[in-house]
Amino acid sequence: SLRDGAFPFDRLNAEHFLPALETSLKEARTHLEKMKADTRPATFENVILELETGSENLGRVSSVFYNLLGAETSDRLQELAKTVAPQLAEFGSDVSLDPKIFARVKAVWDSRESLGLKGEELRLTEKTFKDFARNGALLDETKKSKLREIDQELSKLHPQFSENVLKATNAFELVLTDRAELAGLPEAQIEAAAEAAKAKWYEGKWLFTLHYPSYMPFITYSERRDLREKMYRANLARAFRDGFDNEPIAKRIAILRHERAQLLGYKTHAHFVLEERMAETPERVSQFLERILEKAKPASDRDMREVRELAKAEAGLDDFQPWDFTFWSEKLKMKLHDFDDETLRPYFKLESCISGVFEHARKLYGLRFEEIKDVPTYHPDVRTYEVTEASGRFIGLFYVDFFPRPTKQGGAWASSLRDQGFQGGRVERPHATIVCNFPKSTASTPALLSIDEVRTLFHEFGHALHNLLSDVKYVSLGGTSVYWDFVELPSQIMENWAIEEEGLDLFARHYQTGEKIPRELIKKIRETARFQAGYYTMRQLVFSMLDLAFHSADPSGITDIDAFEKKVTMRASPLKPVEGANISCSFSHIFAGGYSAGYYSYKWAEVLDADAFEFFKEKGLFDGDVARKFRDHILSRGGTQHPMELYKAFRGREPDPDALLRRDGLI
Repeated sequence: SLRDGAFPFDRLNAEHFLPALETSLKEARTHLEKMKADTRPATFENVILELETGSENLGRVSSVFYNLLGAETSDRLQELAKTVAPQLAEFGSDVSLDPKIFARVKAVWDSRESLGLKGEELRLTEKTFKDFARNGALLDETKKSKLREIDQELSKLHPQFSENVLKATNAFELVLTDRAELAGLPEAQIEAAAEAAKAKWYEGKWLFTLHYPSYMPFITYSERRDLREKMYRANLARAFRDGFDNEPIAKRIAILRHERAQLLGYKTHAHFVLEERMAETPERVSQFLERILEKAKPASDRDMREVRELAKAEAGLDDFQPWDFTFWSEKLKMKLHDFDDETLRPYFKLESCISGVFEHARKLYGLRFEEIKDVPTYHPDVRTYEVTEASGRFIGLFYVDFFPRPTKQGGAWASSLRDQGFQGGRVERPHATIVCNFPKSTASTPALLSIDEVRTLFHEFGHALHNLLSDVKYVSLGGTSVYWDFVELPSQIMENWAIEEEGLDLFARHYQTGEKIPRELIKKIRETARFQAGYYTMRQLVFSMLDLAFHSADPSGITDIDAFEKKVTMRASPLKPVEGANISCSFSHIFAGGYSAGYYSYKWAEVLDADAFEFFKEKGLFDGDVARKFRDHILSRGGTQHPMELYKAFRGREPDPDALLRRDGLI
């Protein structure tokens, strides 16, 4: 048997999924029937716990399936998703819409006091009751059947949206044949592009794609304005009125979500979602975004003006376009701070950065990470670590998957192959994963990260710690199973250490000379962490406002997604709209991920993280007492209490809403 019941990826092929799904579905249904036939009085053990544990194998199969669908997909897996998602949705409906099961759940909820339920048992009972009520258990049969239809259709549309974005991303290639076309690009990018071209049989040429490690340096450093325009337009035209058009899918998803919310008695999808969030209502989210907009707009206007003025002064550029912004912004940073991101890369060798995040986890939480080779993985790039405490206590397994490939979605995310909590008759430790898209090493250079990529690593590692340090009884309450606008706190707070001198000192070394990152470079990293904070805040607001607009009103009147998007984001958008460019059609976070009516939560959690990090700065970045409080009240407690209660237990008070504006220099 494998270490701690690790998943046997070496014995897995795509054809195993359907039989495994069918077997585990059958098993789960048998379990439910047995539970429904139980005539004993309803208790926590014979109802709530039975529901919690009755479909464990099904959870395992779907968890592995969706991890692979994102990180190591194939035509076959994408095909299977069209069967797997509807079957899982149907099972979900069968459970949540079953009147007998709900009657048993309600009986436990109603007699929670006489049953003496408290702590996690009470919380899990409340969560189970609410999940049923919010998923249609109180509806009549006609409405239940309508709800089923909606959930079935949505289960097919979400993976379709995602697949279209990936295919559209992979479809674009910029192949350059003349070295002069590479003007301005860093040598490492040129070498990576040559290797990418070689892998595609474009011998002696350079290949650039829309995958982040290729796209971002190109748009930042290429002196060829015409080619920057080509890349920019291609990036923002993905899955928009092309061969992979997501416009009808996005519209349909928004309409179905609205219908679903109304069926359940909510005004809109946003009202439905936000009932289970710290923000509580769309009005409150809107006020929150407006307050930030009010403070960030003048700063953003100033940021834009400075960049335009530089482009005018140095290149006589009157006709400033969105594909000029990143290029001239980088030049401005160089001018003001005598510093660009490429200066930093040599200090951020991926291997050192990995050791760096592990060292942070050791100093803060006493964790040790040891690489192990005896656990099978789904791709040769994936590495596995055993996580323990100094005492030798086993904490969990940790899988990392760092490099882009055509079979992987873009971006970065954290997930788990096994959650912490009660399963198989005992409380198990978690198997956490993080997936990123970092540049690979080339023939002459190891994998080197930009400062943004270092922050991404720390961010995803924060999510992993939330999963790894979970210490609860029940899976449904553990790790990242928390309110969505609270889930980004553990990840975003970790980013702070990546730009602090004390944090950088632990790992930032020049990959050739081994010298520590110089003080003056750290000073520049700190100064430039706020560089153009107004502009970047407004960009986040654009995404948040667009998300809220899709979900906080009836979307059936949206005939043209592009016109709708431009109208909604005009007030906040720092860049002028570009014909043929569209955010919505590749906005996977809200149309294929879990962020619908929740994109604001990045900014919301930034308020929490800025406030929480002020506590660390006050007491010491690695202060044992503050770290212990953060672990005990935030990282280990999952969703066992309301997040505001957990936060107050850590901080001693509610978060200060101005902490973020202070940190970004906006007040």
